[in-house]
Parts: sequence; C-alpha cells; structure tokens
Amino acid sequence: MSERLQVRRARRLVIKIGSALLTNDGRGLDVPALAGWVDQMAELIRAGVELVVVSSGSVAEGMTRLGWSRRPEHLHELQAAAAVGQMGLVQTWEAQFRRHDIHAAQILLTHDDLSDRKRYLNARSTLRTLLDFGVIPIVNENDTVVTDEIRFGDNDTLGALVSNLIEADGLIILTDQDGLFNKDPRKSADAALITERKAGDPELDVMAGGGAGVLGRGGMQTKLRAARLAARSGAFTVIVGGRIDQVVIRLRTGEALGTLLLPEQGRIAARKQWLASHLQTRGRLTVDAGAVHVLCRGGRSLLPVGVRDVAGQFRRGEMVSCVDESGREVARGLVNYDAEEARAIAGHASDRIVEVLGYVSDEEMIHRDNLVLV
Repeated sequence: MSERLQVRRARRLVIKIGSALLTNDGRGLDVPALAGWVDQMAELIRAGVELVVVSSGSVAEGMTRLGWSRRPEHLHELQAAAAVGQMGLVQTWEAQFRRHDIHAAQILLTHDDLSDRKRYLNARSTLRTLLDFGVIPIVNENDTVVTDEIRFGDNDTLGALVSNLIEADGLIILTDQDGLFNKDPRKSADAALITERKAGDPELDVMAGGGAGVLGRGGMQTKLRAARLAARSGAFTVIVGGRIDQVVIRLRTGEALGTLLLPEQGRIAARKQWLASHLQTRGRLTVDAGAVHVLCRGGRSLLPVGVRDVAGQFRRGEMVSCVDESGREVARGLVNYDAEEARAIAGHASDRIVEVLGYVSDEEMIHRDNLVLV
C-alpha cells in the first residue's frame, strides 16, 4: 500500500501556512491565494475531514497596515505590529470561510499554554469542542504578549505541537518551496525532490549541513524539526509548495506532491509508547473487577463508576496508576480530574458528575486514548 494513502485517509489534519505565502512575500495579505486555500479546505470539510489552520502573517500584515517598509527590531514594536496585523488576518480568514457557511475561531497560544499541563488540556478541550461544532480554529502564536524566552520560535513548531495537542493524523506545511531537496535547487540543476522518507532519517540532517544546506534555508530545517515533533504522536508531515495549483485537494487524492515524512510508528502505537514511558505516577485509582475486565479485555475507557478508591494528590492530566482490589497494577493513564474531584465522583455514574461537582469536564475518569495496559 502506498504511504500516500495515509494522507487520503486522514480524518484530522493541521494545515500550516507561512508568512511568505500569506503575505505574497511581505507585500500584504494575498487575499486571492488565501481564498483559494479556503476553497480547498472547505471541500475537505464537506468530505468529513476536521481541520485546524496554523496561520502566520500577523506581523507582516501589521507592517503593511502601519505603512512600515522595514521589519522593526524592538520587541514592543513587533508586538504592536502583530496586534494590528492579527485583526486583518483573522477578519480575512473569517470572511473567506463564511463564503462556505463555515465559522472560524481565533486561538492565540504561547509556549506556557502548552507546557503547563492544565492549560494544555484546556487548550485541547477548546480545540476539540470547536471541531465538534464544525468551526475552523485559526491558530497563531500570541505575538502581542510573547517574549523571546517563551516563544515557540516558529510556526512550524507550533503546527507540530498543535498536531500533538489534538492527536491529528497529519500536518501539512504549505511553503514557498516544492518540498525538501537532496541539494539546493537554486545552485544545483540536478537537485532531486525527496518524495518520501522517515522523519527520523539521519540523512536528512546530513543534507541540512548544520544550517548551510537546503534544509537550513527558507526555514526547511525548522520544518524537519516540526515533522519529528509531529511524529512523536504518530502524525505524518507533508512539506509542499503552497502555490501549486489545487495543492491541498491533490494531496488528498494521494498525489505524490512535496515531501512526505513518516513516523516510525502509527498514531495509536506511538501514543501508547509515549504513555508507557512515563515512569512516575502521581496517584492511584483502585478499580473494581468490572472495570478491570473492560480495561483489559474491552479496550474501553475508565469511568468513575468503576473506581473504588483514590489515593495521592494529582492534577488533571497527570499520570495515575490503576490497580485492582488486590493492589495489582493493571493500567496507567492521564486522569481527567484533580484528586479531590476524582474522590467526589468515584463510584458514581457519569451522568451524575454534574450533580456532584456542579460541572463536567469529561465523562471518563481516563479516556482509552490516554490509557495503557501494564
């Protein structure tokens, strides 16, 4: 089976578009090009694909609106440009999606939002809820408040982290180059496009040449790094020219455009391996025989009704151990409730969570996607 079928079969994608494309190499928002990408995305959405857009361009658009010909060097000026430009950027995305009766939402993130576990889970819940509502999240780094110490560094990295966040099947990076080449195509007439590799292939680093090769030019090195980050949760990455006619649609049909970088493992296997690598647990849930059976045999989520006892102090999203009533560990996973909340809802049916707590974050104590057997 061709690996390109992964793109065709993907049900949840992150599409990242860089500033050079969105702003026509810095000359203000390229609205016709943006409209074309939206038309293609709308077709995917109608086919049942969930999409998140990671959009650069706020600083460049702000510079255009403010009449600046040179990119400012001072942080506060860059932040001001981002604040002005973000208005135009989001308005344009919203207007173009509205042509297809699709709502868009603005999501601005900083590194702190994804490094703090509780904020990470809140961001994930918001993005998933928007997707459930059929809304297209437009994600960008919050350049208006971010500092060098807490910035992602580039939106390729942000795209990869968002792919991890929502457990996307794949990341598509639209760029101003056709993909990754084995040599710099601007200097070597015999440069060949790399159509498909494993994201972790060390030969790609050799080609990068410590930033001196083609992968280190035009942001390609950051795109390789992003592909490896995305691969941690089993997502593929396609690096492809955004100006290629109908590029998103053609990728979706399985056409071999750009460079496909593949994870070593599938999405589920990669996530389970990541979960299993957590050596330290923050608490313990004692579960009844029925819960042990559905976890071990049924591959289902752990519901509050199956929890008999809660030990330890932990926060939502931290790793806890699941033991049977004899104390034998059977599974571990990322818990959806803080320790005190877990104690309050233990033994209760999921439809009583709101009655007990006054709200409900999740129906499951631990979702099956966040649980691994031991």
